[in-house]
Amino acid sequence: MDKIKFGTDGWRAIIADTYTVANVARVAKATALWVKGMSENPSIVLGYDCRFGGSMFAEVVINIMASENVKVYYDRNFVSTPMISLAANKLKSTAGVILTASHNPPSYNGYKLKSNYGGPTIPAEIQKVEDLIPTEQASKEFDFELLQKEGKLEYHDFEEMYYQHVLSSFDMESIINSKFTLAYDAMYGAGQRILPRLLPNAVTLHCDYNPGFKGQAPEPIHKNLQEFSELIKNDDSLAIGLANDGDADRIGLYNSKGEFIDAHHIILLLIHILHKYKKMTGKVVIAFSVSPKIKKMCAAYGIECQVTPIGFKHIAQIMVEEDVLVGGEESGGIAVKGHIPERDGIWDGLVILEHMAKSGTSLESLIEEVYEVVGAFSYNRNDLHLTEEKKLSIIDHCKNGFYTAFGSFPIESTEDIDGFKYHLGNDRNLMIRASGTEPVLRVYAEAESPEMVEKILSEAKAVLLS
Repeated sequence: MDKIKFGTDGWRAIIADTYTVANVARVAKATALWVKGMSENPSIVLGYDCRFGGSMFAEVVINIMASENVKVYYDRNFVSTPMISLAANKLKSTAGVILTASHNPPSYNGYKLKSNYGGPTIPAEIQKVEDLIPTEQASKEFDFELLQKEGKLEYHDFEEMYYQHVLSSFDMESIINSKFTLAYDAMYGAGQRILPRLLPNAVTLHCDYNPGFKGQAPEPIHKNLQEFSELIKNDDSLAIGLANDGDADRIGLYNSKGEFIDAHHIILLLIHILHKYKKMTGKVVIAFSVSPKIKKMCAAYGIECQVTPIGFKHIAQIMVEEDVLVGGEESGGIAVKGHIPERDGIWDGLVILEHMAKSGTSLESLIEEVYEVVGAFSYNRNDLHLTEEKKLSIIDHCKNGFYTAFGSFPIESTEDIDGFKYHLGNDRNLMIRASGTEPVLRVYAEAESPEMVEKILSEAKAVLLS
């Protein structure tokens, strides 16, 4: 049998290749043994997103849990990852499981572990689950109606639980009646029901069920959101665009001109709104791939800033143990104080929308306020699909200090917390990192303008592929 490893955010694999009923059963068995080791009355919250086979794989997990006498709280409809994390917290289950491959291409599915504090399970506990995965595992079929009667299976509406939590946390009336109309792209993902329910006047796109995502990886980055961008450009009534990934824990934003607002800017916006306007305190925790501009804003506001390896589980662990205002990743996974320690793209969007509604300030004006603190900047990312041999060769060169310049951009200094971040002077940066969930080499660049970013990326690509 295949060796199953959890990456930066769960186990992910191609459906019918490594992601099979047999392998899901193996991971479920390990999960069951793990929660039994933590509680005399073990339980899990279980859900799945919009991907192919979600309910089928969920039933495999239920059967394994039943065989191990682990109670399951289950929603028979698709849900978002934040809904599972919230439910794990509110129901005080031993753990949570969400079957999702997040932003990965439609051929993938996955398995994420959540803990009862309402966020990703910490690395040390994930390792325990990995170590418990058996070489093989058969899945016996149980009568779900009988399991329900015996109290081993309990059905819940996790979307309703999330909906009520939002209503108690935001002034939804002000947001709905605001002069700023929202456009929303669910990317065929798990946000497709809840966001239109919360904001019935939003203009929506791709809010229907399509397990193949029309062949597009549901990652909320600009190259995947061209139709959404054009929708906003061509409708003068739209003030802001919000997009979420397949399991709705990541966020992408657009301004009223249909211009993409990346995660670095969103993190800055959230710090700015929560600290300056809401007077909230706490440290900021960011993954290594996030812009140094966040450190600059934290210094200006007298806030501590901590950098972690990539993977939100590292950020979540700190959020559980310490007072954290904002925790965020370059990929659009951002958590904020006042909610669970979990990425939540819809929640992040509502924080910004509520401030816009109550202050009457446009998204463009808010970004100008941010630039007054940290200076204007642009960012982009190239995903290089390479052979494994070439990818490993490039990483080896990075480790050994092979690169001294990327074209016309000499390297002034290097950081290597998780990947390789090259400082090129004049607040310009280039970062190289192998993806932890896909056969991809990610190349990130930041500079003072979009044109300079593209120049850095182009010259770096030429050097890396030479």
